[in-house]
Amino acid sequence: MRHLFEGQYPKLVLFDLDGTLVDSVPDLANAVDRMLIALLRPAAGVEKVRCWVGNGAPMLVKRALADCMCPSEADDPLFEKAYALFLQFYGESTAGDSVIYPGVLRCLQGLREAGVPMGLVTNKPIHFTHHLLSGMKIDHFFGAVLGGDSLAKKKPDPLPLQEIMRRFDVSPVETLMVGDSISDVNAARAAGCAIACVPYGYNHGEDIAISDPDLMVERLDMLL
Repeated sequence: MRHLFEGQYPKLVLFDLDGTLVDSVPDLANAVDRMLIALLRPAAGVEKVRCWVGNGAPMLVKRALADCMCPSEADDPLFEKAYALFLQFYGESTAGDSVIYPGVLRCLQGLREAGVPMGLVTNKPIHFTHHLLSGMKIDHFFGAVLGGDSLAKKKPDPLPLQEIMRRFDVSPVETLMVGDSISDVNAARAAGCAIACVPYGYNHGEDIAISDPDLMVERLDMLL
């Protein structure tokens, strides 16, 4: 990481959440499947949901209803009911089966010890974001947290990254974004930040290396 910043740590590190810090698919898939079964539709299963996550809860529900990555622009007539069910079921178990990826705690602890401020930018609704962070006991690492519904726009738009940089009074060239998906890469590029990616996350079944991030690391503690 430091070679991207002339041998120094960046002045701010921004993290994605799902697929980067936490494997949250088990709980998401459980909520999606409960929603589908309640609507008398077949369950999707973990592997499909793993490909569908990353663009916010409404899109996840639309993909589940359509049973595909690219649902029709016209909402399914059951969308409102389905979305309400998903929110209910996911709210009942946001961090029950989710787990932190190996190397995450060591990375966060190392950055804190080095005095590097950290923020979190996710497309997950902010209510569930706080629940998941507290459930994983990592909420105290982040000086600013933005969810997919915190601002008018979400990743891949650069607005959330720009907002946290503004709060910390840090420029894009002093900031590193860390994520797992093309949305993270595009948001960082649009914001003017360097981008580091992990290969194990949720990138809709595509190899994130194809997006040519500035840095690839197998585990987040390799950033230190």
